[in-house]
Amino acid sequence: MKRFVLSALLLAASAATFAQTTTAVEKDPIKKIEVTGTAELEVVPDELYFTISLKEYFKDEKNQKDKIVLETLEKQLIEAVKSAGLPKENLSISGVTGYREWTGKKKPQHFLAGKQFQLKLSNANNINELMSKVDDRGVEYVNMSRVEHSKKEEFRRQVKVNALKAAKEKAGYLLESIGEKLGEVLEIHEVEEGSVYPMYKQAQYNVRMMAADAAPEGGEALEYQKIKYSYRMNATFRIK
Repeated sequence: MKRFVLSALLLAASAATFAQTTTAVEKDPIKKIEVTGTAELEVVPDELYFTISLKEYFKDEKNQKDKIVLETLEKQLIEAVKSAGLPKENLSISGVTGYREWTGKKKPQHFLAGKQFQLKLSNANNINELMSKVDDRGVEYVNMSRVEHSKKEEFRRQVKVNALKAAKEKAGYLLESIGEKLGEVLEIHEVEEGSVYPMYKQAQYNVRMMAADAAPEGGEALEYQKIKYSYRMNATFRIK
C-alpha cells in the first residue's frame, strides 16, 4: 500500500514538472520593436468662412424715425451674393440678436433686430466688393471666423499613411544598426487627432487676412497662414 502511494506521488510530481516546462516554453517572449512615426503637411486654405452681422438702424438717430428693417438689409446681402456668382448654399444664417434703443434717461421705446450670417468664399479679396453692395450703416461687423481646405479628408489620409511609413522606416534602420532584421507588423495604433499636435486645430483659426492690394506696387501679395495637418502613428514590428 505504501509503495502504491509513493509511486502515485512520484508520478504526480513528474507531471507537474512537465507542465511547468511546457508552460515556460509557450511563454517564450516574441522579439519585437515599438516605434512612433510622425508626418506633417501644410496647405494654403481654399475655403474661407466669414461671419457677417447685420443690424437695423434709424435714419434719424435723434428722433428715431425711418427705421431700416432687417429684411431690407438681408435682401441686399442675398442679392450681393447672387450677383457675385456664388451658390446660394454658401450663405447661411448663424444667429439672431436684438436689443432696445435707449435715448438719454428715457426708457427704451424701439426694438432693433440683428442677424448673423456665415459666408463661404474661396478668396478674401471678394469680400470687399460684395459688402460694398450692402448698406454700410446696417453692417455691424465682418470677420473671418475659420478656414478649411476642400480636400482636407484626402490630406488627412495621406498624412496618416506617411506617418505609418515613417514608423516602418525608423524601425528598419534602428534594427539594421544592431544587425537585426525587421519582420511583419504586429500592432498599429493611431494617436488621437489633436491630442499630440494641437497646432492643427489652432492653425485653422489663426489665419491673417491679407488683401492682394495690400502688397507694395510691383511686389508679391502675402499669402494666408497655412493649415498644418500633423499625425502620429505608433507601430510594433516583429524582429526576425
